[in-house]
Amino acid sequence: MSNRKPIRKAVFPVAGLGTRFLPATKAIPKELLPIVDKPLIQYAVDEAREAGIEQMIFVTGRGKTAIVEHFDVAYELETTMTERGKDLAVLDSSRFTPGDIITVRQQVPLGLGHAIWCARAIVGDEPFAILLPDEMMVANANGGKGCMAQMVEAYEEVGGNLISVLEVPHEAVSSYGVIDPGEESGALTQVRGLVEKPPVADAPSNKIISGRYILQPEVMRTLETQGKGAGGEIQLTDAMAQMIGQQPFHAVTFDGRRFDCGSKTGYVEATLALALEREDMGAEVRAIAERLLAR
Repeated sequence: MSNRKPIRKAVFPVAGLGTRFLPATKAIPKELLPIVDKPLIQYAVDEAREAGIEQMIFVTGRGKTAIVEHFDVAYELETTMTERGKDLAVLDSSRFTPGDIITVRQQVPLGLGHAIWCARAIVGDEPFAILLPDEMMVANANGGKGCMAQMVEAYEEVGGNLISVLEVPHEAVSSYGVIDPGEESGALTQVRGLVEKPPVADAPSNKIISGRYILQPEVMRTLETQGKGAGGEIQLTDAMAQMIGQQPFHAVTFDGRRFDCGSKTGYVEATLALALEREDMGAEVRAIAERLLAR
């Protein structure tokens, strides 16, 4: 029986401006853009819940209050639906027990590392998860587990710090952060280093960092004094790199699919892929796609 502290808290950095999706994100947070009929943030929260995480910490910015509203009880909506005999089950995944959603404000956009540091008082001295909602991680069909559930299982085995990775064609590595791999065991790989967007010829592997993390609380103390890195921002990758060799550090190769919903093409791909898999609409969407492609 492991005596490691369980992963009970997850941090969601959602303070970004979403400029790549303007003008849609002028008034709507990009995290609330729907993939079919569920907002992007909901997929990440559902993934965290599946992994047994109880408390969701949203690091927000100005204009992001609608994200919290999404997870609130909508009395008027529910009353109207009930009066009209409509099933409220569709809202179940967006309801939370009071106290399970906590928000903190990142007043100045100083980078991902700074956003995570803003949650330090809530994280406290516990290990915690990080989920980047832009990175949509989809479990394999027929009972496959989500990315964070796979990572929590690995954490219970090895402890320490973990990041999710995916393998990409080697010629594509210069667009991503990649790991310098050590010993491998199944889906687990020891991490000897992290390299941001290396030239193809210099890349130590084709395993890219894919937006899911389990980190020990010591990373907050590292971020406390860390200077600015790439892009003039406080980078989480720089803080994690300092922890390699100080604490166990592993990568978990995700058995599933990733969609980069921070890009418009990735967002459209995710919408189409999930729509095609829906029993209630898949056949119709496929027919529409085939008709459009035939033009």
